[in-house]
Amino acid sequence: MTTIETAILLSGVLLILVLIGVRVAFATALIGILGMFLFYTIDKGMDPMRAITVTLKLSGQIPHSKTASHVLGLIPVFVLIGYLAYFAGLTTAIFEAAKRWLGWLPGGMGVATVFATAGFAAVSGASVATSAVFARIAIPEMLRVGYDKRFAAGVVAAGGTLASLIPPSAILVIYAIITESSVGKLLLAGFLPGAVSAVIYAVMIIGMAKRNPKLGPPVTGFTWAQRFAALPPAAPIFFVVAIIMYCIYGGWGTPTEAGALGAFVVLLMALYKGTRWKDLSGALIESAKLTTMIFTMIWGVLIFVRYLGFADLPNTFAAFISGLHQPAILTLLIILGAYVILGMFMDAIGMLILTLPVTFPAVIALNGGVDVTREASALGMSGEECAIWFGIIVVKMAELCLITPPIGLNCFVVAGVRPDISAQDVFRGASPFFIADLATVAVLIAFPGIVLWLPSLL
Repeated sequence: MTTIETAILLSGVLLILVLIGVRVAFATALIGILGMFLFYTIDKGMDPMRAITVTLKLSGQIPHSKTASHVLGLIPVFVLIGYLAYFAGLTTAIFEAAKRWLGWLPGGMGVATVFATAGFAAVSGASVATSAVFARIAIPEMLRVGYDKRFAAGVVAAGGTLASLIPPSAILVIYAIITESSVGKLLLAGFLPGAVSAVIYAVMIIGMAKRNPKLGPPVTGFTWAQRFAALPPAAPIFFVVAIIMYCIYGGWGTPTEAGALGAFVVLLMALYKGTRWKDLSGALIESAKLTTMIFTMIWGVLIFVRYLGFADLPNTFAAFISGLHQPAILTLLIILGAYVILGMFMDAIGMLILTLPVTFPAVIALNGGVDVTREASALGMSGEECAIWFGIIVVKMAELCLITPPIGLNCFVVAGVRPDISAQDVFRGASPFFIADLATVAVLIAFPGIVLWLPSLL
């Protein structure tokens, strides 16, 4: 059996392990260690005991060497900002403002929830946290005015996915680390696609409510004075976003330093609001838990990625993809279709860090390579542009798995916060948003300028 055949076989074993429930972090680390051992013993002819020693040393060094980078510090601070913003009352304020300004529309409370989650996503890098927060805030309000409970729960579950795309986004940072792309440009690239996704959600909600008014009746009765009075309490969210973005793109500091500054500002807001120590410690503990989970997954995958590099599987797959005699866009759609299927069985972060070591080089090769001109590339982009554009596309595809059964983490979170609404009802309520997400991906593929315009200004 050749090196490539062994790598393909072990990759298949890894996929089976993940599908039967083995944690991604442990499955990838195990297969990576096994693969490196086989590589050294079979391909390099090394003594088995010596091979074990070398493999274990590499397996210990890889996570430290790769994750000692300050870029990974973005993940805990982005997650912490979201939790602190909740305890500072910023989520309630932005939802109240959105409700007063948009509630009069058909399904207006649902539309308000989508734009409120988009606003909260601008200070929170975690989709799960966003869904959990708005399940507590928005669902009771929607049920109180007569919304269908499935519809209300589906809106919150789908709205939470916007945190994956709108910066600061932890999953975009993970993509940047794995693909060695520009963190700053990726974060900036997420703004317009996130806004487009929110608008498509809103249009769909309005259309559904017009067709069936019982899903979401409009809410009226707010005066203009009440609407304008709701804006100042929600303004701090945009102030924090402005601080983070100006710090990054104004040259004041690195993205990590900007995130830390944003977390400090939100902490001051939370203290000013009189947040109790119990809540603050809870925010720190929850941030630490989520960060530890993400870091552990990255460590395991980096070991597996090192083995793939030894076996040269990414380059082999990239050469195979670029050698296909069919339009580049068709091959890209096949890759994205595979993400749809994988998303039904894996969580978003696990799916990306497991597949990107293979799919990213393939898409870059499909485009014509890293150092191609715009005219020479198959997808009409330079290598860096393709990396940024594919990052936004693939993160949007990863959002699908947050609302699709049987994994659908956002749906389970909403059901966990609201025991009166079953997970099945949440999945049914979120199912129309699957179509909306596919429509968003289609728009971003057809008009890549939506993704690339803001990064091009740097």
